[in-house]
Amino acid sequence: MYKIIDGKNVAAEIKQEIASEALKIKQAGGKAPHLAAILVGNDGASETYVAYKVKDCQEVGFDSTLLKYDADITENFLLEKISEQNSNPYIDAFIIQLPLPKHINEHKIIEAIDPEKDADGFHPVNLGRMMIGLPCFLPATPSGIMDLLKRYDIQTAGKNCVVVGRSNIVGRPLSVLLSQKGVDATVTVTHSRTKNMSDITREADILIAALGSPGFVKADMVKEGAVVIDVGTTRVPASHTKSGYRLAGDVDFENVAPKCSYITPVPGGVGPMTRVALLKNTLLAAKKSIGK
Repeated sequence: MYKIIDGKNVAAEIKQEIASEALKIKQAGGKAPHLAAILVGNDGASETYVAYKVKDCQEVGFDSTLLKYDADITENFLLEKISEQNSNPYIDAFIIQLPLPKHINEHKIIEAIDPEKDADGFHPVNLGRMMIGLPCFLPATPSGIMDLLKRYDIQTAGKNCVVVGRSNIVGRPLSVLLSQKGVDATVTVTHSRTKNMSDITREADILIAALGSPGFVKADMVKEGAVVIDVGTTRVPASHTKSGYRLAGDVDFENVAPKCSYITPVPGGVGPMTRVALLKNTLLAAKKSIGK
């Protein structure tokens, strides 16, 4: 019988630990850690996600700021706002909610963020430091997945791990973290051009689906006893829900789960861990600023 990897429970545990650390900072006369979020446009999923982040901050005793701008702002305007956050001593870390409108260059925006305030862990400096195992702000979703594996005591050393998806946000950085010394997994990254993908995924002791394609991973792609981590969170129409949509994962859960030893649900698996990883990065940034 498979076991559910409950991201909500693990995230709640980590939040308690973060709240305790934040309280210590305040009791020592410091200010509350402060996370800011910049939201451009009116993407429904982004608005929901940012609202969760504000709520998370309240729960752990952090301050938070939400800066919301219209979709038609210029790239230069956004760069100015980023510069203001970089130089604001009250902001410990901040995020730019992606995706951005098409006329704004995401790479340029990410590179404009001060690496020491990079709550998402997307800046090339942080990714480069991660690559060679130096202290850094880790990308939020890969960091959350590593926490899940650790807290569920899922063995990674010597295991075959297949990551489906090669995005700069999840697939690529996750493959680096899984192959680092101390984690020691043997990692294969597959993508849209991979041939015989099912043959590769069936070899996986740990299978991580991160490509944003609902129900992509079928039962015949998974070996008996595998650990399956579903990163997908695609909004699909659903007439039975109040919102008119539901979140669909990249894994055909109903048919895949019976073959697994462990599996994450959607929602309630990786999502809460991504959000808690932002809090961890903000706490780290706040501690660094105290030390300056």
